[in-house]
Amino acid sequence: MSQHGVGPRALARSAAFLTAGVLAVPALAGCGSEDPSGKPLAGQDVRPAARDRIADGGTLNWAVDSVPDTLNTFQSDADATTGRVAQAVLPSMFRMDASGRPERNADYLESAEVVDTEPKQVVLYKLNQQAVWSDGREIGAADFAAQWRALSGKDTAYWTARNAGYDRIQKVERGDSALEVRVTFSRPYADWRSLFSPLYPKDVMGTPDSFNDGARKKLKVSAGPFTVKKVDREDDEITLARNPRWWGEPAKLSGIVLRSVPRDKRATELAAGDLDLAEIDPTAARRITVAARPHSSSSPMMGPGADRSTADALKSWAVANGSDEDAADEETVARRKLRKAAARYARQQQALSGFEVRKSLEPAFTQLALNGAEGPLADERVRRAVARALDRKALAEAVLKPLGLPAVPVGSHLALSGQAAYADGSGALGGQDTKEAQALLADAGWVRGGPVEQEKKKDKAAGAEGEKSDAKDTSGDDGTYIVGQDDKAPRGLDPADHQQAHQGGAPGAYAPKGSAAPANQEAARLAKNGKALTLRFVLPSGPGSQTLRTVAERISGMLERVGIGTEISKVSDESYFKDHIASGQYDLALWSWPASAYPATDARPVYAKPVPAADGSLNVEQNYTRVGTDQVDQLFDQAAATLDEGESRSLIRKADSRIWAAAGSIPLFQRPQLVAARKNLVNTGAFGLGTPVYEDMGFLKKGAKPASGASAKGSTAP
Repeated sequence: MSQHGVGPRALARSAAFLTAGVLAVPALAGCGSEDPSGKPLAGQDVRPAARDRIADGGTLNWAVDSVPDTLNTFQSDADATTGRVAQAVLPSMFRMDASGRPERNADYLESAEVVDTEPKQVVLYKLNQQAVWSDGREIGAADFAAQWRALSGKDTAYWTARNAGYDRIQKVERGDSALEVRVTFSRPYADWRSLFSPLYPKDVMGTPDSFNDGARKKLKVSAGPFTVKKVDREDDEITLARNPRWWGEPAKLSGIVLRSVPRDKRATELAAGDLDLAEIDPTAARRITVAARPHSSSSPMMGPGADRSTADALKSWAVANGSDEDAADEETVARRKLRKAAARYARQQQALSGFEVRKSLEPAFTQLALNGAEGPLADERVRRAVARALDRKALAEAVLKPLGLPAVPVGSHLALSGQAAYADGSGALGGQDTKEAQALLADAGWVRGGPVEQEKKKDKAAGAEGEKSDAKDTSGDDGTYIVGQDDKAPRGLDPADHQQAHQGGAPGAYAPKGSAAPANQEAARLAKNGKALTLRFVLPSGPGSQTLRTVAERISGMLERVGIGTEISKVSDESYFKDHIASGQYDLALWSWPASAYPATDARPVYAKPVPAADGSLNVEQNYTRVGTDQVDQLFDQAAATLDEGESRSLIRKADSRIWAAAGSIPLFQRPQLVAARKNLVNTGAFGLGTPVYEDMGFLKKGAKPASGASAKGSTAP
């Protein structure tokens, strides 16, 4: 699983790296100014097509990161694929529109509204009279009640990952008819639309045993356009089949196969015809983009009739792929292997020409996390200095601009542009300002060129402060490199590049040519109480985390310019979160959080003030920066208990401003979403902030084209 992202709200915003649930919300009540929520930075890119242009039948082979250990989204080991299956086979009372806002799902609900507020809040659900489970039983109050009891937190025999919202319900009962469900709350709950999405049958939720084990490996009863036909953990795939009892628009596809394929293998699988749809990395996206272009005489992989010789073509391919140029000049075994590899590459490129890259921005953002529990970053002034040293616009451009995506820094911790609660709160902290960063550091007692005590080198997994300038770069992904504190080139740079880095930017940092370097760089290093200001920057080492490492190198260069050193430590993907982030063994780190349509509920544990536990440890919930305030907690609680939607949004925006001011985490950019799709595959691809509409996915009829401006339910034309 990529360390670049975190998963859906139904997965409890879990400590694993994973992606989330709203009725269109009116503009901010009582506010005459323009709504600051704006629009999504990038729309959906799904190649929309009207249903009458889509063929009936066909199987969609869709790459996923894993076959999950459970199909129950409310268990702790659920993952992103669990959520994807649930979207296709289970009821959701509300779904996300293209702006990431909840809207009533008409396939299940005729209406849902708050009908009483005194003495208690009461929500009345009126169900679609055609809505039935795949065994023929009507969806009704018994299912709602069973899910409430399982997730209320009152019975510890249920192994639940979360109970937020369900713990506020007092009772669930049948309304005036079998199609009505009345939910009464013991306390007001603003995010009531987040509940019962997904909704499991009472057969799963009815007892602890059925909850804990009944939906882990199979789902006998479902109620979506598809059903779970088979979970094959030997072949790492889940097969979904069209649901014959589905009452809505019938699914165009006869089946969907979710296949677990590593990210670095997906281009090969696409070319082999084993996949139709796959989220891909920028390298694979470039391959597909190049493959779709007409071949030219300058291409080293041309077909017959090219004016470039075979030897030159092989030589160019070899150089491009890191082979020794001489190996292509001689008739040797190596040259024949190279020829075969080049031919295989050419065939793959030809096959990839049948695909296109669909791109948007994920409903998740990447942040720089600052651990405020101990060390220099326990001082709010140092955290604020780190934040003021960052050029967030430059970081967003480095990741998104080459992909042709809007390079706009994220302005909120709690929502993304287009969502109802969004407003740019970064002004509470301030933008990039080197002088202000230096002033904050000076106020915190960090002195330029101060004396540094000589210490023995600490264990690389544990230490950051006091590492000496003679620290060596180690080989392997678990190595440590201290930016600006040695005379060695960073791994991957030759001495000439290293010299340029010193001349054109921060020592040891990857700096663009021509960048101005501060004078007397070593004297600019800050120190206090005999220790240099050096921060541990922990990063994952896996192949899917190259973007994070590139961003980290740029951040390190920015911090170096204000006198802050960074020790970059690369650790295995498996230990990154568990052994470093969750346990607090870092100063700086990068990971992503999903955006939620229900921030008062979902974001509170992420930013709640840590409290001491009974055993003396610190209960941080999901606040892995260990930075929080009582005021932020109060604002979240008030927002969750306020039924006036305008007031609730206002409280959320105030909370976000306070989170910015505390400088525990700095939102950087919305994650890119790159999806390879067959050119004749429609109504699917890069969904952006919206929920996929599974019944509208399919392959175009022969000779059919998407209608201009046509859009599937819940999608917008790119």
